[in-house]
Amino acid sequence: MNRKLRLLSQCFLPAAALLAGCAGLPGKGAARADRSFLPPSSLDLVLEAPVDRWDEALPLGNGLLGGLLWGRENRLRLSLDRGDLWDLRLPEMVRRKDWTWKTIQELVARKDHKKLVEMFDRPYNAVPHPTKLPAGRLEFDLDPSWKVRSFELSLARAEGFARFEKGEPLRVFYSAASPVALLLFPKGALRSWRILAPRAVRRLGYPAAEEGGKGTLKWYRQKAAKGLVFAAVAGTRKTPRGVLMAVTVTAGRDGEDPLGKGRALVASALEKGYQASLLPHLAFWRDFWSRSRIWIPDERILKHYYLVQYFYGAASRPGAPPMPLQGVWTADSGGLPPWKGDYHNDLNTQTTYMAYLTSGRFEEGRCFLDFLWKLLPRFRRFARRFYGAPGAAVPGVMTLGGDPMGGWSMYSLSPTNAGWIGHLFYEHWRYTMDRKFLEEMAFPWCREIALCLKSLLRPGPAGNLVLPLSSSPEIHNNSLAAWLTPNSNYDHDNMEILFRETARMARALGRRKEAEEWEKAARDLGPRAVDPARGELLLCPGEALKSSHRHFSHTMSIHPFGLVNVDGGKEDRKIIDGTIALYERLGTGGWVGYSFSWMSCLRARVGRAEDALRYLDIFVRAFILRNGFHANGDQLKAGFSYFRYRPFTLEGNFLAARAVHEMLLQSWGGVIRIFPAVPWKWHRVSFDRLRAEGGFSVSARREGNATVWFKITASRPGKVRIRDNFGGRTPRWSLPGVKKEGKDFVLFLGKGASLEGELPLPEKMEPPPPGAYLEFRLPGKKKGGKRK
Repeated sequence: MNRKLRLLSQCFLPAAALLAGCAGLPGKGAARADRSFLPPSSLDLVLEAPVDRWDEALPLGNGLLGGLLWGRENRLRLSLDRGDLWDLRLPEMVRRKDWTWKTIQELVARKDHKKLVEMFDRPYNAVPHPTKLPAGRLEFDLDPSWKVRSFELSLARAEGFARFEKGEPLRVFYSAASPVALLLFPKGALRSWRILAPRAVRRLGYPAAEEGGKGTLKWYRQKAAKGLVFAAVAGTRKTPRGVLMAVTVTAGRDGEDPLGKGRALVASALEKGYQASLLPHLAFWRDFWSRSRIWIPDERILKHYYLVQYFYGAASRPGAPPMPLQGVWTADSGGLPPWKGDYHNDLNTQTTYMAYLTSGRFEEGRCFLDFLWKLLPRFRRFARRFYGAPGAAVPGVMTLGGDPMGGWSMYSLSPTNAGWIGHLFYEHWRYTMDRKFLEEMAFPWCREIALCLKSLLRPGPAGNLVLPLSSSPEIHNNSLAAWLTPNSNYDHDNMEILFRETARMARALGRRKEAEEWEKAARDLGPRAVDPARGELLLCPGEALKSSHRHFSHTMSIHPFGLVNVDGGKEDRKIIDGTIALYERLGTGGWVGYSFSWMSCLRARVGRAEDALRYLDIFVRAFILRNGFHANGDQLKAGFSYFRYRPFTLEGNFLAARAVHEMLLQSWGGVIRIFPAVPWKWHRVSFDRLRAEGGFSVSARREGNATVWFKITASRPGKVRIRDNFGGRTPRWSLPGVKKEGKDFVLFLGKGASLEGELPLPEKMEPPPPGAYLEFRLPGKKKGGKRK
């Protein structure tokens, strides 16, 4: 682990090498340099000054380093962050030999909730570590005549600007080719500046940072826990255009010299200059944006979609740590980050990495999977020590090093969370069709998790296999009632999807006997819990959801897993309709921000386009801060949710991007569905080079609420299946041999081959359907009337 941390700051390659390294991935090649895919300036993030809070600041980053630009008048700040700055000390309780799943079972059987909290929950809150660490900030005093008017982020260039009431702007970017940020102050603007070590680390018992400087360089060096030493270094150089500044945050363990390394990085950047350093940075981002593009006639949602795509490029890069709760934008409020800035695997990490596949951000998403693969030895040890089981297990709440942190034991130590992570491995293979990834990572990782879970199962009273303990994340909070009758639908669905997808991967590798074993394991779980009369999904056998709740853990069979789907026959459709009716009855009062974007995904998946738009529109209006960060509470205080609190986490943002993808393109079950859930008021929609299962790239156009053209390109040889949802119009095909099989058009495509379909525009556009979502309304307010 220490070696990994030491290597992180060396993960940046020259831009040419970065581009060359992408050549073998699906959909890559000469087309990747298409400048027309760059986001137009109309989508840029613009924040009127003043910006007085760090969580409303302009977000910048390069995967390893992050920065937040904010301020007012002639005082500006750049908050600093680095992804691998962690205090990894575990509480004493977590290291006890009786800190095990067996102990949890015994305490639950005795109904000793007090002891359960003392052993498994309190360590998370009573001890400030382990935790993600902030990295301090830079503060700038400008000449009083320079007053900031706005902060702007160019998405196409990944470059930030502070624009003033006069003169040239301050420019800043976090280099895509080197672990350094550069700022260019206009001539005559900068009076003084200082670099400040994070005050919050004093709570962790650290000594005061050592501060110093030489010439135009200033720095601090902070000793932390377990041998970690980190430093922030900044320096300036006068140029004909103004003052150039370079800044970095470095970290080292086991005797490394982070301060010396930081000084060398800053000196090199200053010598190279702003414009020369900017060129490889722009090359990286041109490549990033060339992977795909979309257009929808809803500026608010479109701008948020592109900002979320930017978050992938700014906060998730190969070789750097994947995004925890706040990515590379750790709190700069004088304290430690909310929820310790950790890796929550009961929903947060999974939903953060659910939106990269369709947009083709394979390198950015692979960052999380590579991280998990490298931690597999740690997960094996955790399975043996905590569960007494073979295989591997992933803590529900964990550190950068993969260790458990505690918390509400029902979800922080649930073994089934890893099934959802396994689904991410499976989907990455299905979208890329990377045989090497399947053989060397996806199948071995999922099999290890499946072995652990299978070993924990026991015969239940109904003859199916059940866990000795079962729960559903955050249902009944931290109480004895949170231990549900096994198996909860959450546990059932996570195990079923893992077993079934492990079986599919085994078959793809020619392991027929092993595939049969995993298919049997999935069947042995028995049916999921469903109300037979209403059809709604239950929390667990015999218990229904009775109040509005933020986590849709019991409905994962519908989304994201698709175990229950619109192609599944009458029984599946009854479950879908009954569960949606349940959510409508209970309302949204108990939801938080991510609930709305998640529900948008679910409604789009089952073809309810108007509902999908309604929930997505509510999310982007009420549950994001002005810089786009997802805030958990209702920021409009309009009654969408009882929660009005502020702390930001990123998963809601990525679920919103996933919702857009679910509206535009679906490919579950090996069938490509073009525009499967586009709302009526989006009359004109288009996308280019979105990705589908099977390694296909898809482009399509929609005019007058009807698909008029699409193109599908194969990165690997394979059969393409296209759902006929074209309203009775037959496509004119660019290739012969397309056949109709049931509801689908089918053709085998060779590697690199493309199939186009053109369809006539309908003579007239259909009127809006009943329940069409045409405008945003506050809860209880009727169109044209007063709020109830």
